[in-house]
Parts: sequence; C-alpha cells; structure tokens
Amino acid sequence: MSSSSSRNAFEDGKYKTDLLTLDSSSRCCKTKPSSRAPPSPPKQLLVATPVEEGEYPVVMLLHGYLLYNSFYSQLMLHVSSHGFILIAPQLYSIAGPDTMDEIKSTAEIINWLSVGLNHFLPSQVTPNLSKFALSGHSRGGKTAFAVALKKFGYSSDLKISTLIGIDPVDGTGKGKQTPPPVLTYEPNSFDLDKTPVLVIGSGLGETARNPLFPPCAPPGVNHREFFRECQGPAWHFVAKDYGHLDMLDDDTKGIRGKSSYCLCKNGEERRPMRRFVGGMVVSFLLAYLEGDDCELVQIKDGCHEGVPVEIQEFEVIM
Repeated sequence: MSSSSSRNAFEDGKYKTDLLTLDSSSRCCKTKPSSRAPPSPPKQLLVATPVEEGEYPVVMLLHGYLLYNSFYSQLMLHVSSHGFILIAPQLYSIAGPDTMDEIKSTAEIINWLSVGLNHFLPSQVTPNLSKFALSGHSRGGKTAFAVALKKFGYSSDLKISTLIGIDPVDGTGKGKQTPPPVLTYEPNSFDLDKTPVLVIGSGLGETARNPLFPPCAPPGVNHREFFRECQGPAWHFVAKDYGHLDMLDDDTKGIRGKSSYCLCKNGEERRPMRRFVGGMVVSFLLAYLEGDDCELVQIKDGCHEGVPVEIQEFEVIM
C-alpha cells in the first residue's frame, strides 16, 4: 500500500458536498425525457455526495435502533468531503426486536444501487460500485454484518469491499440477542471471505446512564464480541470517555432526537467522537479501497497528531 497521503481524515476533506433526499417522488438527474424512468429506491435515502465532477466509491450507512437517518448528517458530510458517496436508508420508523425485515430491506437497497443510484445523483457525479462499503451503527451494525455474512437467505448481488461496524449491538446481553442472532460466541467464526473489517467501539457504551436504563452497548453483544468473531484483516478501535450515541449530529430534533441525549451514558460533547468515527472510517476506506494506508498506520502506531479522542483499546487481526 501507498503511504503518501497528506490529508487529515479527522477534519473535513477537500471536496464540497451536498445532502440529498431520495424517495419515490424524486426526479432523475440523468434520464432523458424519452427514456424509461429508472426504479425508485425501495426506501427513503439520505445521500451525501461530493459536488465536483468525478467518480467516487459508495458507502452505505445503516442507522441505529429507532433513530432517523438524518441524525447522521454531519458524520455523512464529513466522510463524503474526503471523496465518498454516503447513502443512509431509513429502514423503518417503528420496529420490534426482530431485525429480519431490516436485513431484507438492506439487501434490496444494495441491489437497487446498480440500476438506480446513478440516475438520481448530480449529472457530474458517478458512483463507483466496484468500491462499495457497507457500514452500520448499533443495531444497524448487526444488520450490516448479517447481510455481509449472507446468513439468513438475504444477500446482495453487489460485492461488499469493506465492512464497518460502528458500536454494533446484537441484543441486550449474552443469551438475550435480538432475532435473528448474528453473534455465535465462537472466535473467528465470521466467514466474510477476507473482506476487511473495521469495528469501532465506545468506551462508555457498556455503562448504564442510570438504574432505570440498561447500557446501550451491553457486554457480550457489543463491539468486542463482533471483533472477536472476525477473521483478518480486521481492526478494532475503542474511544475512551464517549458513549454509544456520541457520533450523532449535535442537534437531533424531535422526541427521538431529544431522547438520544437521555438514554445512553454520553461524553461531554458529540463533536470529538463524531470526528473520531468519521476519521477512522475515512482512513480505513482510503487504505482498503484506494491503497493509501498512511493515516491508518499512523493511528495504529500512535503517531497521528489529529486523533480527537483518547484511544482506549486497539487490536488488529491481519
């Protein structure tokens, strides 16, 4: 891999970006009036894209339990500013413990990308689906792993180039996984066909905010177990003193947005954790999609001066 990058992944990149909402009423940007209209996305999508002419890798981000995709706008724009198209579907508004519908919907949306996405992007922007990353936060992280593992009869036609779990969670505790369970409790049991994996954890995720609420990322079903079951190459970073929802936007509106400040043990502010998650995602994507591992190696070696949080733990399987 190359080691020539001069950017700082934890700060905004060089690309100007825009935030789009795509749904069944969205108009195509690249279809001629006489042409047959491409299919609309299966779910409403929030898209962060560079606006400069070019071809860009595509990253899908799956939201956490009962959260809105709009709560990740700042994180998405951060990653997109480094030359990536970010897509966040709204998988549901209300859901119970079973994640099968989310797994099915995610596979359907991924399969739609190759026939629909390009038509809805700005005319000067082209998605490079040969470089496709699947990521998810919390329950969305579990869903991302389930789709990548092709475990439950739903898989994507598109090859997943990298897989990212942002504080992934599979239930409320060991023995209390949400159906269908993804974790097997067997080390290195995830057969992902050598797909590179990044797992990011929150240091406060295992801590309950108060006696009334359980931890948001309980031991036995959180990032540690997801990483333990990965095969190489896999990277695991844990941010000290930040919580399970600290990568969300600074201002998350509505009842669900306000509750995101109350349910989990949080850090003092969200920006450092959001910048950390964004920078880790960017450095990982640059390494494994673009062949530039400079920043990822610097972070691993503890010599990257721009890391905005204290890294509590680090592990790698090669």
